[in-house]
Amino acid sequence: MPVKHDETFLARAIAAGSGEIPADLVVENVRLFSVMDGSMVETDIAVVGDRIVGTHGQYSGEVTIDGKGLTAVPGFIDTHLHVESSLVTPFEFDRCVLPHGVTTAICDPHEIANVLGAEGIRYFLDSSLETVMDLRVNLSSCVPATAFETAGACLEIEDLLPFRDHPQVIGLAEFMNFPGVLARDPKVLAKLAAFQDGHIDGHAPLLLGEKLNGYLAAGIRTDHEATSAEEALEKLAKGMTILIREGSVSKDLDALAPILKPDVSAFVALCTDDRNPLDIAEEGHLDSMIRRLIEKGIRPLDAYRAASWSAANAFGLKDRGTLAPGKRADIVLLSDFEDCRVAQVISGGVRVGDDVFSKRRIVAPVGLDSVRVSPVSAAHFDIPARNSEADVIGVVPGRIITEHLKKTLPVASGKTLIDPAQDVLKVAVVERHKGTGNIGLGFVNGFGMKHGAIASSVGHDSHNICVVGADEDAMAHAVNRVIAMKGGFAVADSAGVKAELALPLAGLMSLETFETVKTSLEDLRAAAKALGCTLAEPFLQVAFLPLPVIPHLKITDFGVFDVDRFELVDQGS
Repeated sequence: MPVKHDETFLARAIAAGSGEIPADLVVENVRLFSVMDGSMVETDIAVVGDRIVGTHGQYSGEVTIDGKGLTAVPGFIDTHLHVESSLVTPFEFDRCVLPHGVTTAICDPHEIANVLGAEGIRYFLDSSLETVMDLRVNLSSCVPATAFETAGACLEIEDLLPFRDHPQVIGLAEFMNFPGVLARDPKVLAKLAAFQDGHIDGHAPLLLGEKLNGYLAAGIRTDHEATSAEEALEKLAKGMTILIREGSVSKDLDALAPILKPDVSAFVALCTDDRNPLDIAEEGHLDSMIRRLIEKGIRPLDAYRAASWSAANAFGLKDRGTLAPGKRADIVLLSDFEDCRVAQVISGGVRVGDDVFSKRRIVAPVGLDSVRVSPVSAAHFDIPARNSEADVIGVVPGRIITEHLKKTLPVASGKTLIDPAQDVLKVAVVERHKGTGNIGLGFVNGFGMKHGAIASSVGHDSHNICVVGADEDAMAHAVNRVIAMKGGFAVADSAGVKAELALPLAGLMSLETFETVKTSLEDLRAAAKALGCTLAEPFLQVAFLPLPVIPHLKITDFGVFDVDRFELVDQGS
């Protein structure tokens, strides 16, 4: 909840900082690491309310924390993520991620907005006022992302403006429709014009040269889609802040770590985009990114700076990002500095613990009946035979960019068949919002499954039901279980469902704890592996197959989509 800084607060903060009265909270004898110059000083840190009021000295406080042997660094800022992709509510996300040192998260409620529209954004904004971490919101700019899919909602500038002045809103979220920007689409221009005096997040995979110049001329200044050092360096040279991303599917840290050098670390930040509770439990969150960067030889100063001050500066959060008097009291206490091991967290002056989470006002879930589609049969997934090679989506492990493959597939009884020998399975997108009856059909390579199917109502960005399968009966079982659960993940074989996770909040999020979701994801991962699936994170990989703004070949409920041409693939004979 935002804190009011009136004259009374300021007078108390000044007095405590001057050593005239006790502070509310003091971390004693801690090593304070400066992300400005890399210095390490043993000191007390004094806090009043949500603000640091004293460093580089000794203080008394109403509450003290023994910082001996610990190192204090600024709270970590995740500069771009979708809480929905954690598969839990904002409140469980808060409880899951904050202990990893993430005191500020900048989210785009794009996923729930595609399902519920303004109602979904309002749910996130209401929730952001109650979380212990500072959950900031960028307003979803592209709902739907394209005209080549069926979403649950459409948000124009008139729908976004009522939220613009909300205290938790930063600006406009990732502008994925870069073809619309370059084509000067009037609706796109209206959104861009309305936020010219604020922040506009970028999203421009593989966009370079003069087209990148045109995109940036619209006032867009960040990008989390760079997947090579060369791409990132051109974008840096043109004034963009690069957000190094390491999520459950999109893993760009290894490729982009070399750019994080002293000369540019002030213009590089970190983000996860999409990371689920299982990966957070196994690897961590931004803390794991910092750890890995340092392991790769990046200076701790540059890694911790990117995770805090650089991020705050890029998004206009002038009250945080460094540990200094007058700054927000987001403090991470580390037991191991170089290995980034979090011992304790202070968020907005509040010492994080179970007692703090239990005091929050929980906002009621929304969108509990968002899956509106009739059950399907195996016959719904038949694909007529054609005379030409099939266009096949090629999955690249660890990337959401896919390949556009051509494969000759077997044919029988007038139908094109699955070919496990070439690792070519069927993929389908079943529209679930408006009862259109649309089912987009195609083929995918890279899952390795020998039998069975996996289905998900998490399908970026419109979140129809996406299913990948080695046989049509299993595909029907998996899809129908997702429908019956009102959203979720399901693994099935020809006999029935083998594992599942219900996601009834907008078909995107569980109503259970993150620990329960983690256990279900373990069961789902094991069930997918039993089908022969070779992908480490099959469900998020499925979720990105319907994302028609990421090159090169995708699928929507309209059919197979060529992102490079930005048009549906002609699947005639």
